[in-house]
Amino acid sequence: MPDVAVFWALGALAVVSGVMVFRFDSMARATYALLLSLLCVGGLVILLGLDYLGVVVVLMMTIEMAIMAVFMVMFMMNPAGLMPMSMLHNKKGAAVLCTLVFLLLAAGIVLAPWPKRSGRPADDPTKALGTALMGPHMLTMMTLGFALFATIVATVVLATRRGRYDRFGDDLRARTADDPVRGGVGR
Repeated sequence: MPDVAVFWALGALAVVSGVMVFRFDSMARATYALLLSLLCVGGLVILLGLDYLGVVVVLMMTIEMAIMAVFMVMFMMNPAGLMPMSMLHNKKGAAVLCTLVFLLLAAGIVLAPWPKRSGRPADDPTKALGTALMGPHMLTMMTLGFALFATIVATVVLATRRGRYDRFGDDLRARTADDPVRGGVGR
């Protein structure tokens, strides 16, 4: 019974926060609402017994939203993302398209012939899922994941010409930052 209550609570929170992504008028608030929705989905996946996949969803979405926030601060004209803005474009067309896709998916759920379970569940569902998804290439995909992460970190490091030591001195005791362009964070 507690699992059912947690399932419905997470499901409702995921839907409500997903809707709030389009109701908020700032990019920062929409980002946090989307993160909350995706964390709830990760919790639902964990609750369904797929712990590894649920943790992967939670980690991926958290890192993705953090990267999105970093790029929002770096490149948006409104760095904090708190100025009012419209998150919706082509409202009528989007509403029609979303309704049609929802009806199509709902019809597929109701009309699809669901298979009957054969056999018994695997002893280790995480291993069975990994084998089903990637077969013998699991080690390759894990290595690729670390390589992609290292690439992201290296790209960010190489993209910044100066670090905090360049701005505030080797001992970080400079009173003001030595920024080449006035009006930045340090001035």
